[in-house]
Amino acid sequence: MKKILLALTICTIALACNQENSNQEQVTATSSKSIDYPPALIKVFDRHGTLARWQSMKSMTYEIVKENGNEKQMIDLHSRAERIEGNNFKSGFDGSQYWVEADTSYKGRPKFYTNLIFYFYAMPFVLADEGIIYSETPPLTYEGVEYPGIRISYNDGVGIASKDEYFIHYNPETFEMAWLGYTVTYFSGEKSDKISWRRYSEWKDINGLKLPNSMSRCKTEDGNITEIGKPTYFANAMVSEKAFPKGTLAVPEGAKVVE
Repeated sequence: MKKILLALTICTIALACNQENSNQEQVTATSSKSIDYPPALIKVFDRHGTLARWQSMKSMTYEIVKENGNEKQMIDLHSRAERIEGNNFKSGFDGSQYWVEADTSYKGRPKFYTNLIFYFYAMPFVLADEGIIYSETPPLTYEGVEYPGIRISYNDGVGIASKDEYFIHYNPETFEMAWLGYTVTYFSGEKSDKISWRRYSEWKDINGLKLPNSMSRCKTEDGNITEIGKPTYFANAMVSEKAFPKGTLAVPEGAKVVE
């Protein structure tokens, strides 16, 4: 589900002082690629710290809180190279190769897992990546509240699962992200109608960006969300304008390269 994409070049649009009121909702931050983001998505980005702020960052670190020991993930935000350190494995992507070091108890899929949690954690900003197609989607209704949304699909060949789709839904008053729907096509290679959901309800300010303190999987029935599951928490999060020291995300000596 992850998309290993180049980060966008930073460029802010300054609004002229004599603009009319009708133009006050223009994009506050965009890229040199002039991507035509939906106005509602721009408001979501702004609510979470602005796209320009996100694009100024070079590195990210966080830990997934687990009973048997936290799992640390480090990501280069430009190349999407990553290093993951769990209690029985290490794995990652150096920008060209996937790799793993693990004991016999490890049953994971390192290539599939690389950038997977990052893509959930770095919402909504990863939805500004290149190669995205934005379209309309019906509102999500939960406990009597309608959450407007935007459908995300990808141009062919983007990432390693370009047939994935995402559905971001936000609070209609604050534009804070509230829900994420997604499909998984990595294993079949075919488009899927099965949408899984995650609930975003706790946010934390990390260096000027509002990123999730937790997220929860949801149970569904007949396409409707019926129950919010136990949350996954994050700890020791960091996002920085500085890159990692050279070699931090390199393939370790002796690691197995994964095809």
